[in-house]
Amino acid sequence: MIVAELSGNHNQDFGRAVELVHAAAEAGADAIKLQTYTADTITIDCDKPYFRLDRGTIWDGTNLYRLYQEAYTPWDWQPKLLEEAKKLGLLCFSSPFDRTAVDFMMEMEMPAIKIASFEITDLPLIRYAASRRKPMIFATGIARREEILAAVEACRQSGNEDIIVLKCVSAYPTPYEDVHLRMMPGIGEFCSAVYGLSDHTPGSAVAVAAAAMGAKMIEKHLTLRRADGGPDSAFSMEPEEFAQMVRDVRIVETALGNAEYALTKKQEGERALARSLFVVADIRAGEKLTSENIRSIRPGYGLSPARYEEVLGKTAVRDLERGEPLKEDDFR
Repeated sequence: MIVAELSGNHNQDFGRAVELVHAAAEAGADAIKLQTYTADTITIDCDKPYFRLDRGTIWDGTNLYRLYQEAYTPWDWQPKLLEEAKKLGLLCFSSPFDRTAVDFMMEMEMPAIKIASFEITDLPLIRYAASRRKPMIFATGIARREEILAAVEACRQSGNEDIIVLKCVSAYPTPYEDVHLRMMPGIGEFCSAVYGLSDHTPGSAVAVAAAAMGAKMIEKHLTLRRADGGPDSAFSMEPEEFAQMVRDVRIVETALGNAEYALTKKQEGERALARSLFVVADIRAGEKLTSENIRSIRPGYGLSPARYEEVLGKTAVRDLERGEPLKEDDFR
């Protein structure tokens, strides 16, 4: 499943939000994801140092409350965006940041719930969301191993086994060397859950690699144009880039095939061009097969070259002409 994250890239313009839903569908996404919060449900309006952003992020210089005022998706838009997504064949779900958001999502009958990585330690919220019996998606960006396990266990204790865990790095954008994709299958293993990737790196290379490593969900931020600005624009894909990523992921999915060793029909047909044993000089009945009159050459209509040493010294039982494939009943 390929998910387009809308985040705050609507820039507080409903028409732009609708454009993004359409862009996601046209690019080949399977789902679009919203975020359901307000500045007041996610933090408080306070300018103490604790709430100021000064950690080397793209949002430094503001505080949490002002950032979330700029980035939140108005709640009255969300049912409309969900309906627009449905018309286009997209799933639409969201990340809740408090219980009221979970309730609102359930009123809209959203098909899944994603717990953002900064909420993964909020076990009461996780239990409340999991009790709604919708598929639960966990981002693991800031979580330690034991915190991921605790979140998944809280979900299961609530009677919800429908879980996917996303490898994620909470750095925006994420440097490639910090991704550590090899951790992704391990997270799936120790959680006994389906795994995927929530990706904040530039470009699509990491997402495509994740598909090759068995990711079942890939999430990337989508914007119309990075030059338009917005809280998440710097690490978001433009529609053409997103569409290319989808195409590349689908190619990888097709190429992965299965692990059972078997030749395709095409490969079986191509075996006719492989090497085999041929008569390369006329041989009369009763003469010996030698390295001068029998060779391993292309094509593949004669005996296997693996039989070469075995047939040398055998006697021809009939006249053999140059250019004939050597067969089992040609010698004794």
